[in-house]
This record gives sequence, structure tokens and C-alpha cells, in this order.
Amino acid sequence: MNFEFTAEQVQLRKTVRDFAMAEIAPHVLDWDENQTFPLETIKKAGELGILGAIFPEELGGAGLGYIEYSIIIEEIARVDPSVALIVAAHNSLCTNHIYLAGNEEQKNKYVPKLASGEWIGCWSLTEPEAGSDAAGTRSTATLKDGEWVLNGGKTFTTNAQYADVCVAMAVTDRSASQHGISAFILEKGTPGFRVGKKENKLGMRASATGEVLFTDCRLPQPQLLGKQGEGFVDSLRTLDGGRISIAALALGLAQGAFDAALKYSKQRKQFGRFISEFQAIQHKLADMATSIEAARWLIYAAGARKDAGHRVTRESAMAKLFASEMAVKAADDALQIHGGYGFIKDYPVEKFYRDVKLCTIGEGTSEIQRLVIARQLLKE
Repeated sequence: MNFEFTAEQVQLRKTVRDFAMAEIAPHVLDWDENQTFPLETIKKAGELGILGAIFPEELGGAGLGYIEYSIIIEEIARVDPSVALIVAAHNSLCTNHIYLAGNEEQKNKYVPKLASGEWIGCWSLTEPEAGSDAAGTRSTATLKDGEWVLNGGKTFTTNAQYADVCVAMAVTDRSASQHGISAFILEKGTPGFRVGKKENKLGMRASATGEVLFTDCRLPQPQLLGKQGEGFVDSLRTLDGGRISIAALALGLAQGAFDAALKYSKQRKQFGRFISEFQAIQHKLADMATSIEAARWLIYAAGARKDAGHRVTRESAMAKLFASEMAVKAADDALQIHGGYGFIKDYPVEKFYRDVKLCTIGEGTSEIQRLVIARQLLKE
């Protein structure tokens, strides 16, 4: 086992950190207040290869592994988790589902445009009545006159309002349960396919989250993604990688909150002393730093196993569970260290505190992660 980063990984971290500080940091508060989707900045990220991080160079990607991808998401989330969420949903969910399950024609058509940032992608699994119970999908796709006709709707779709490509799941055989759900690729402007309500969220407000709706939406048969009836199974494979990225997002958020709290503790005086000199503050900082480091290596271990070609259902769920719940505690402690100022929007911990809760919900709640982990343990 080697716990040292390569020179390339160190340089990658610096490059992404510099990008985040120059292109994202000056706008974080404004984007959050106004719920501004930073499309121009996302396009710049595409030029750096960030939107195609985990895809091969022959398809226009950067050809990186999941350790490098985790570094990218972590460094962006240290500055603004909203932007990290946009990047993660685009890479790990939409584009990766096409890459994992698509045929050669689909991969060659869609992955290069998504990897470059020319197109933005979204991924639609959740429905109003099918959240953690994703197999309870009600949207339907029926084969009529040689075309698929989709009806229904999805909710909580990241990037929905700005996506050029959407991967969506729909039931093609109600009697087959989980093996009756298929995946489809929809392009912006397809008749019968439209974006619905944009959600007004507690946190990660620069990330657009909303509905996508299908009303007699007709798709040519080649828009079926993967095998008919295997869309849900392919979604689970997609989520194995996606959960690593959300874990990395939680890690970056926690690191950003810790950095802010550490800096503040060295500047704030009470009772004639810097608060960093008080044992109560030192203990909070020590616990935060230890938990962050533990999460970091859970994430990198999952990434290393995935890069080696192993199935990482258990490892990614563990990383996501631990990192997200750790980040909630870290954001809370960071705000507490700031005291009353932590409740003010002039300080970054206020936003980290609002943003972090999504990490324990998106791409599978903490309760679902525990279920996934337990099922994997009981198989052994």
C-alpha cells in the first residue's frame, strides 16, 4: 500500500485549487443569494478536462482515475459545494451511465460533447413517490409503432434546467419489478420532454435542481440506453461511482469548514486570549481534523479499488456514509467555533452548514447506505 500522492496528483490538486480560488471563490456568496447557475464557469471547467475526468481520452475525456476525480471534487467543494455537485452529477451520473451501459454509437455521440462541456448532462431516477424506493418508479415507456413513448415525471434532478442531455429511467415491464425498468437518453428540445419546476433549496443553491416531465414523449428505439429492463441495475452500477464523488464532496466541504474554523480561532479573542488557546476549541479542531483524515482515506481506498477494476458497492457506501455524516458534524462544529458570527452570511461556515445536509440525502440517504453495507456484509 502506498499512501503517497504522485507528482501528477499533487499538480492536479494545485491546478484545481487555483481554478476554484480564481473562478469560483469571488462569486460564491452572489451565486448562493441569487441561485445563479454558473454556466460560464462550468464551461471553463470543461476546458480543463474536469467535466470528463473519468472518461478515456479517445472519447474526449481526461483519462483520470477515481482518486484523481475525488481530488477534483474535493478541491472544488472546499470552495463551493454547489459547483462540486454540478460537476459530480454531470460526470458520475449522466455521462457515466452512458459510458457504462451505452453501445459504441451512443458513447461516441454523447460522451465527447459531455466531457468537453459543450453539453451539460442530468440524470433522472427519483420521482415524487419513488425516492429511496427507486424501484417504485411510475414513469412509463411503451413501444408503439417502432418508437418509445414516455409518460411521467422525475423530481430532484440536478442540472435539470441547464441540461442538453438527460438520462432517465422508466418502466417498460411492470411485472418484472426492478428488471422492468429501462434507461433512455433524451436530448433537449425533444417533443414531449420539458423541464418543470425549479426547486428553491436550503443549500447548494447555485446548483439547479428540478423536475423533468414526459408527455407522450416519442423517442427512436436507439435512444434506449443499455438492455431493455436493465436500467435500474445499470443505475446501481452508476451509483457505485457516484457515491464516491458525493463522499469526496462531503470531504471537501468539511475541509473548507475546518479551514475557516481554524483560521477564525487564531484571529478571534475572548477574555484576552485567542480562542485557539482554549482547550474546548482545540478539542473540536482535533476531532474535526481526525475525522476528515479518516474520511479521506476511506474515499481514496474506494477509489483505488474501483480503479483496479473491483466492484465497490460496499466500499463506496461506507465512504459516502462516513464522509457525509462526518461533514455534518464538522460543519456544525465549525459554526459553533465562530459563535454568533457563524450565523452570519459574511462568514463561509454559514453556507457550509446549509449545504452539508444534502450529503446525507443525495444519491442514497444514510439509512440506505447502511442497508447497502449490511446486505454486502451478509453476503460474505
